[in-house]
Amino acid sequence: MSEQQKQFISAVIYVHNSELYLKNFLEYEILAQNFEKFEIICVNDYSDDNSKQVVRDAASAMTNCLISIVNTGFHQGIEAAMLAGLDLAIGDFVLEFDETTIDYDPEIIMKCYNRCVEGFDVVSCGSGNRRGSSKLFYSLYNRHSGTQHELKSETFRIISRRGINRVYAMSPNPLYRKALYQNCGLKTDYLEYEGTGVANRKHTLKQPHETALTSLILFTNIAYKATVMFALVMMLVTFGSIIYTITIFITGNPVEGFTTMMTLLSAAFFALFTILAVVIKYLTVILKLVFQKQRYTLESVEKLTG
Repeated sequence: MSEQQKQFISAVIYVHNSELYLKNFLEYEILAQNFEKFEIICVNDYSDDNSKQVVRDAASAMTNCLISIVNTGFHQGIEAAMLAGLDLAIGDFVLEFDETTIDYDPEIIMKCYNRCVEGFDVVSCGSGNRRGSSKLFYSLYNRHSGTQHELKSETFRIISRRGINRVYAMSPNPLYRKALYQNCGLKTDYLEYEGTGVANRKHTLKQPHETALTSLILFTNIAYKATVMFALVMMLVTFGSIIYTITIFITGNPVEGFTTMMTLLSAAFFALFTILAVVIKYLTVILKLVFQKQRYTLESVEKLTG
């Protein structure tokens, strides 16, 4: 075994009602075949199926690694849950698995690891088999973020300890890890594979949309441009209303078209409330970043020695 493969590696796996996929996922021996020392951290995000027992059964069959189960106190979503796993990880390199389905050749994990050893602090891996909403998000993000590295759909990634420390130095409470990894200033790389099918993304239904909205506000100027656009529309509507009023006054004609005036006023108020909604969203995100000290809530941590 080479010196490179003697590095200690941690694998952090997001688990939420993953019973059907988790057993096969844990049975892959790619880490055991390539590393002398490694650990597996399964973050059980308040699953109500048999996921926890599947991890326990897998641990009893392993003899060369440490398996931990991090149990959240309530369902918190993938970002907060994975932070709990990252805080527990002690590896020189950390693998993050956001999904437990496998639509790739496990050997690509070692390709990502080798890229890290070559000097890349963040190496991501993903497939192009994603939904239209996901493609739309990445298109908007990359167009308006102004960063040199494009954000792409990812199935898993590997981060060096220096990369993790850099991200935590940037933000002690990262709301969207992928964006910070791509903007941390360290060397990054992306490996793409031809997936065998669309990976399982049922672990959250509403949260990805909330995460996407927060990310667009934090890391792009879309919200700013939208605010400016609505402000200009309000100014044009207001200016048009003034011209209309002056024209009626000069001509001396009686005021008619009550419906038209109310429509204009309604449009103006609609734009005003839209701007207020964007401002409120900004303030909400800022408050979370500044005042939300508790990043996640745990129920227990189980150490299972394989």
